[in-house]
Amino acid sequence: MPRALRLVAPVLALIAMLLAPAAGRADDFADAIAGLGADGFAARIEAVEKLAALGDGRAVPALRALADGNLYVRKSDQVLTIAEGATAVDAATGAALGPFKADDHESVAVNNRLRVVIRGALGRLVLASPDPEQRWAAARGVFRTRSVDNLEPIRQALAAEKDARVAAQLRMALAATQLLSAETAERLAGIAALAANPDKDARALLLEVRAAAAKPGEEDVRAAAEDALAAMDTRLRLLEAVQTIFQGLSLGSVLLLAAMGLAITFGVMGVINMAHGEMVMIGAYTTFVVQQVLRNVAPGLSDWSILMAIPAAFLVAGALGVALERGLIRHLYGRPLETLLMTWGLGMILQQAVRSTFGATNREVANPSWMSGSFELFGGITVTQNRIWIILFGLVVLFAIMAIMRMTSFGLQMRAVTQNRGMASAMGIRTGRIDALTFGLGSGIAGMAGVALSQIDNVSPNLGTGYIVDSFMVVVFGGVGSLWGTLFGSMLLGLINKGLEPYAGAVLGKIFVLVAIILFIQRRPRGLFALKGRAVEA
Repeated sequence: MPRALRLVAPVLALIAMLLAPAAGRADDFADAIAGLGADGFAARIEAVEKLAALGDGRAVPALRALADGNLYVRKSDQVLTIAEGATAVDAATGAALGPFKADDHESVAVNNRLRVVIRGALGRLVLASPDPEQRWAAARGVFRTRSVDNLEPIRQALAAEKDARVAAQLRMALAATQLLSAETAERLAGIAALAANPDKDARALLLEVRAAAAKPGEEDVRAAAEDALAAMDTRLRLLEAVQTIFQGLSLGSVLLLAAMGLAITFGVMGVINMAHGEMVMIGAYTTFVVQQVLRNVAPGLSDWSILMAIPAAFLVAGALGVALERGLIRHLYGRPLETLLMTWGLGMILQQAVRSTFGATNREVANPSWMSGSFELFGGITVTQNRIWIILFGLVVLFAIMAIMRMTSFGLQMRAVTQNRGMASAMGIRTGRIDALTFGLGSGIAGMAGVALSQIDNVSPNLGTGYIVDSFMVVVFGGVGSLWGTLFGSMLLGLINKGLEPYAGAVLGKIFVLVAIILFIQRRPRGLFALKGRAVEA
């Protein structure tokens, strides 16, 4: 051997030794990728598990393509390709291979078992993603597709995780995976971790552990699972009660908005307005019109259309209420049956007018971005943002009406006419004007209720029909003319309705509430918070 070659040989050997592992890893990755297109689901599952064990992020596009049905084998040379639109991409290298032609490729089939394995593999591979949302989704996937091989990757990811939400999900994934361990200490640790986080998925896992721990020698695991289930059931019942309370308050806020205007027109004025639901409907359609106008004229402001629709709906419905009182109702004071029939007929006319103008189909009112979505509280309680805003809006409107009635001259005059019409007229109060404005105020509030309902219900000509009976129940139960009674009655009826639904159903639950209110009124005809007004004058 020449002297120069003897000097270079050790260096070449060292380089070869350093490159060998990398080459081996590259070969392993290429083999595993190629295995995704192998014949038989068992071989494909083995290839997916091998890719997950390698921990190479390059496998993510191929695995996602396989799960989505976008992974193909090119017939001419058996190259595994990903269909990205009209382009074929090499699954191993990510290089573009030219146009994708379906006739030249054969799809790689997947079954349910393979999909489960893919989700678990993707979870392990994406745990190191820089995007917290992707890491959370990956941790959730690992939680659902448990494998004892994931223990160490989860622990490593948890040790490096800085995001609290992702870390919490990783701890749940770790606990679920520990249940598969052969070591009793690991399984007990997993049970304890799941018991501390009440969740329906966690409860299902604990039920599996209890059932599997029936063999001799696993008494400790079974006892720990039973204790955890008992504690979890108690906490879940408590969380379900909290969820029901929120749903009840949410329904109560809707009833509050719908009944608040009726508390003025019926409670203060003594007018049975069967067209009150149509005033709510008019407010909802006003919201739709405002949103459409802003989309065409000022698209940048469309996200704030709901705020502009509130005063518009109040003015439109209020003006219609004033016209109704001045044109028809003022001639029927003291004749409740005629008033009821007339307003009922007017409601039918308004429904048909809207149906002829906007059509019979439902109209969509989009939620603004700042009212969309939901967020989770402790224990997985989900709270929708639009419901939160409606609750706040109902309370703001309530206190605004209270301030108007107590702190303005109009409110003073309204209360004077309510208490004693003759004395108020003798003191120079124009009772007819106060009647019109009071009816307009009640109708305007109903219009604002329509704005809120457009965010949670379909906008249709019969939108308000479903709330008119509930609104009367709220007003009568809470106390005719009492705003505090309307608040208390709406929230209480909302809670009772939602509390009865799981046991009696929505319709039967409402019937029970109606019967209970009828019996209550027999004992207390003026409701919970009695208010002396025209309707109860001697």
